Amino acid sequence: MDKTLALVLLLSPFAGFLFNVFFGKKVSKGISGAIGTITVLVSFLLSICFFAQLNQNGKPFEISLFDWISVHNFKLDFGLLLDQLSLLWLLFVTGIGSLIHLYSISYMHDDENMHKFFAYLNLFVFFMITLVIGSNLLVMFIGWEGVGLCSYLLIGFWYKNQSYNDAAKKAFIMNRIGDLGFLIGIFILGMMFSTLNFVEMKQALSAGNENTLILGAAALALFIGACGKSAQLPLYTWLPDAMAGPTPVSALIHAATMVTAGIFMVTRMNFLFDLTPYIQNIIAIVGAATALVAASIGLLQNDIKKVLAYSTVSQLGLMFLALGLGAYNVAVFHVITHAFFKACLFLGSGSVIHGLHGEQDMRKMGGLRKAMPITFWTMMISTLAIAGIFPFAGFWSKDEILMVAFEHNKVLWVVASIASIMTAFYMFRLMYLTFFKDFRGTEEQKHHLHESPSLITIPLVILAVLAAIGGAINLPGNTWLNYFLEPVLVTKHEEHTLGAHEYMLMGIALAGAVFGILWAYSKYIKQAFVPKEDAEIVGFSKTIYNKYYVDEFYTFLIVRPLNSLSNFFRTTLEPALGKVVFSFGTVANGIGTQGKKLQTGSVGLYLFAFVIGIGAIITYLFIAK
Repeated sequence: MDKTLALVLLLSPFAGFLFNVFFGKKVSKGISGAIGTITVLVSFLLSICFFAQLNQNGKPFEISLFDWISVHNFKLDFGLLLDQLSLLWLLFVTGIGSLIHLYSISYMHDDENMHKFFAYLNLFVFFMITLVIGSNLLVMFIGWEGVGLCSYLLIGFWYKNQSYNDAAKKAFIMNRIGDLGFLIGIFILGMMFSTLNFVEMKQALSAGNENTLILGAAALALFIGACGKSAQLPLYTWLPDAMAGPTPVSALIHAATMVTAGIFMVTRMNFLFDLTPYIQNIIAIVGAATALVAASIGLLQNDIKKVLAYSTVSQLGLMFLALGLGAYNVAVFHVITHAFFKACLFLGSGSVIHGLHGEQDMRKMGGLRKAMPITFWTMMISTLAIAGIFPFAGFWSKDEILMVAFEHNKVLWVVASIASIMTAFYMFRLMYLTFFKDFRGTEEQKHHLHESPSLITIPLVILAVLAAIGGAINLPGNTWLNYFLEPVLVTKHEEHTLGAHEYMLMGIALAGAVFGILWAYSKYIKQAFVPKEDAEIVGFSKTIYNKYYVDEFYTFLIVRPLNSLSNFFRTTLEPALGKVVFSFGTVANGIGTQGKKLQTGSVGLYLFAFVIGIGAIITYLFIAK
């Protein structure tokens, strides 16, 4: 029975994909969207069922579907593992995925290819479920590559715009760089253990007889894969460009699915990373650096979705900081709360864009608070959460990360704290520019301002409620999440109880968030400052606004040389090699032409040639003696 239900959980979104591929164009848009939404909702309800059973008896579900690979001493089955970690991930992947599908019914209703959009969304969720519930690294890799393919399809969904196509290709190619690292890590672990099954690898490592150098190489390779998928330095530049896709895609990728895959993989392989502390140090440093760099870029972005994109990169950096410090449960806690408030923020930005008929520049917004009250209040709650204001969900999870960083490395704590202050500033900058003061758009936009339909606002309200109360799953002194994950994760830090030390750190974090908010209030409300036009930005602000010119650097260092090399092959080397190859044909053709002249049909000539040939052979044999 469990096996059947697990297969339904996995394949339900795939059934929605097949329906929309083959029948979506033949039915109404409403039916197409409803089928796509219901199939993901089925997976969510089944996830709740499995979660309830596991929470009651504590026994994970290990399901082997069939023997997959058997080569020499390497054996692997195609199996599913529904334990504490995978079921937590399933709950917010399918739960938030269902809300995003529901939202998309209204948001994408006017698109002529709505059925195709839902097909891609369903396929995306199917591959993410595969990634999460696979019992071994190879099944995970199938889902890993699948979400990469679907991100390409969804980011470039409006394919008639060439810049959107370029963004899709950029995301696909940069992820392939990380995926090569992931694949190398898989090969190393497969060679070491003759299996890739998580449970079996964990049992093998518990013996403690493995070469730590090789383990370190495997861990580093896996982390490179995580850097690509979860947008860490230096492979982060694809994620802001992923904003080219429709807003529901941004919410799905940034909040609950693809970008959390790297966090999930490192957390799943915690038993490996715990044995390689030097790799964990690298993870922590990269995470902290990513959080700071992305937050600083977010300070001056004017595209509402780009601000949220760099916010995602920064928050992912904080999660990797926690992973690098061995606080896997804290990282998972922030993944969950981040899924709530970031999905709400992206869908809220979509509501704003929907109300302004496609406008994304915050300099042309303002004063939307009265016209769009539900969108405003839901985004305000989520903004308070991401800023780390008590008692919203983000306060508890981000505070845990900062506490762990303070205990392990004061420098990383300072870096993470600065990034958090920046987060509070640029998020309230977004709110003030979008919803406060006077409207700065066109008269036509002002005339048509209105709140979004209920299919858009209902998911916003649900997510805002979760962003407000979601931190309750792991409050100090009531750490349900830590106890639930204990069978899967072995943490190296003590649980925090509320004492003078903890209150001090919480106060510092809260004071930093309030400072960031007041800083934004002073500039954008009191001074009524509106960001300058692109051409007017000068100095270091221009450097930050242009994202430190990292994309330009990559273009100069990698893209242009590769383009020049490909042009050389196409325009010079290929024609030259073609001439060489064709010259052989020309010579053979010439010899054949001359040889045809000897084929006269004269028997006497043939006999003469025969005698000459025999004479030559005899002469050669005589001389050789």
